[in-house]
Amino acid sequence: MAKEDKIKYWLTSADQDWGVARHLFEKKDYAYALFFGHLTVEKILKAIFTNKHDKTPPFSHNLVYLSEKARLELNEEMLELLEEVSDFNLEARYPDQKFLFHKKCTMSFTKKKLYEIERVKKWLIQRLPSSI
Repeated sequence: MAKEDKIKYWLTSADQDWGVARHLFEKKDYAYALFFGHLTVEKILKAIFTNKHDKTPPFSHNLVYLSEKARLELNEEMLELLEEVSDFNLEARYPDQKFLFHKKCTMSFTKKKLYEIERVKKWLIQRLPSSI
């Protein structure tokens, strides 16, 4: 598969996950909306990694790690956002954290975090060539 096709694969998958995140928010499944928000960012980072290295991205869900491997320069705000969004992957999936996370995921909390994820998403996409 050509490099551009691999990048498009990651971006298409990210767009699908973002649609799922929004759908889950509408259905009031807030914790899983944030989980799919995390997947969206993860896949955009993997597209950026593929663009820079033309090889399979690392098998990791840690957004900070993926951004480092993609050689992105993050400001403090973006670093903190990626750290927080990385936690959504763990908190939504693992039983010991899941209960508390579900309680924390009110409509207003989730709406705010999805807005922040959308900002991250746009910032990351700007790091890709416009021709993709």
